[in-house]
Amino acid sequence: MSDVEGNETEAVAAEAPVEEAPVEEAPVAEAEVVDEPVAEVAEAPAPQARVVDAKVIIGRKLGMTQFFTEDGRTVAVTVIEAGPCPIAQVKTKNANGHDAIQLAFEHVPARKISKAEIGHLSKNGIEPHRHLHEFAGEFDASVGETVTVASFAPGDSIKVTGRSKGKGFAGTIKRHNFSRGPKSHGSHNYRGPGSIGQSATPSRVLKGLRMAGHMGDVPVTQRGLQVLDCDAERNLLLIQGPVPGPTGGIVFVREDL
Repeated sequence: MSDVEGNETEAVAAEAPVEEAPVEEAPVAEAEVVDEPVAEVAEAPAPQARVVDAKVIIGRKLGMTQFFTEDGRTVAVTVIEAGPCPIAQVKTKNANGHDAIQLAFEHVPARKISKAEIGHLSKNGIEPHRHLHEFAGEFDASVGETVTVASFAPGDSIKVTGRSKGKGFAGTIKRHNFSRGPKSHGSHNYRGPGSIGQSATPSRVLKGLRMAGHMGDVPVTQRGLQVLDCDAERNLLLIQGPVPGPTGGIVFVREDL
C-alpha cells in the first residue's frame, strides 16, 4: 500500500463520527401529595382603646330633632357631634397651680393654625387641631389619650356652654325686658328707656345701668340637661332640650355635679 492511500484511510477514519451509546434515564418516582388540613390560626383580638374617665368633651352643634323614648313619648333633643378630642395637656396643682385638662378638637391642616399652636401640640405628639379648651378638675387621663362620647352614658346630668346667637344692637325692651309707655293721650315715652340718672347729685350716669346696646354673642351655660343617647360610631351626643349657640357653633360639654 502506498503512502497516499494510507493517509486517505486515516483521514476517513478520523472524519467518521463516533456513535455514542444511548443512556437510559432511570424513571423518577413521583411523590404522592397528601392534602393535609391546615390548622387555622386564631387572630388575636385588636386591643381596645381605654375609655378615659373624663366626662368632658368639645363638640359642634348640628341642630335639633325628635327622639322617641321606650314608652312612646316624643322628646326634643339637640344633636352634638362631639370628639374625638386628644388630650393636649394635663395640668396639676403642684406644677401649674391648678388641676385641669386641655382638649383639642377638629383636625385641620397645619397652615390654618399659628406656629405657637403647632409647637404646643407637636410637643406632645398631637396633630394640628383648630380648637383648644381647658376643663378644670382632676381626671384620670394622660397626654396623648383620646376622649370620646363613650365617656358619657344615657341619663348623665350635664351642662353645656356655648356662645349665644348675636342679635346686634337692641333696645331696652328687647334686651332687658323693659315695659313700654302708653301709646295714646300724647305720650312721648312709647319705647324710650326712661330716666338714666339723677340731676345735680351725682351728676353722672352710674356704671352698670341697663341701657340699649349690643345683645347676644356672649358665653352662656345651660345647666340641668340630660344625655338621652350616645352614638360612639358617629361621635354623636343626643341631649334633651336646647343648648346655647347657633347651628354649627362650638359647645363645651361637661358633667353637671
